[in-house]
Amino acid sequence: MTADRTLSKAELLEALRASRDEVLAIVRAMPPEQLEEGRYENGWNGRQILAHIASIEWSYPRLIDIARTPPAPIEQAPPTRTMKGGNDAYNDRQVAKREHMTVAALLAEFETNRAATIRAVEAADEELFARRIRSAGGVVGPLATVFHQIAVAHVLGHARDIGGTTHHG
Repeated sequence: MTADRTLSKAELLEALRASRDEVLAIVRAMPPEQLEEGRYENGWNGRQILAHIASIEWSYPRLIDIARTPPAPIEQAPPTRTMKGGNDAYNDRQVAKREHMTVAALLAEFETNRAATIRAVEAADEELFARRIRSAGGVVGPLATVFHQIAVAHVLGHARDIGGTTHHG
């Protein structure tokens, strides 16, 4: 993906499926006790990062809804939605709600929601993926680019952190 070329719907679908498979492979390859070890400076362990991944996956089809919302005629900014309380508060609430869940249950939630994400992308009109949007987290660009950055690159970054192949806090 380059700055002058937007991913096609087919390329985005391929990336969504590949990233799903990588997340599942990374987490399933880890001993459960390793998922309880700290990964981030803010204190999240591997299971809590997985809870974050599972908790945000349901929101990705909403990016398509944003793209379907044209900006107001005098507005220069692309259409967007906001998160209640901001990113950190939202993430903390969602991870706390899943504190009691097992790794298997978190993976099942992720898989179910990723399947819904893929179905939503499959059902969306191709031309929507070139429309500029702003995500609730503030990412701006064509829908396909924003979708890839959030649902593929962001998720893979966290999954690789869980697996210990990268680290950022």
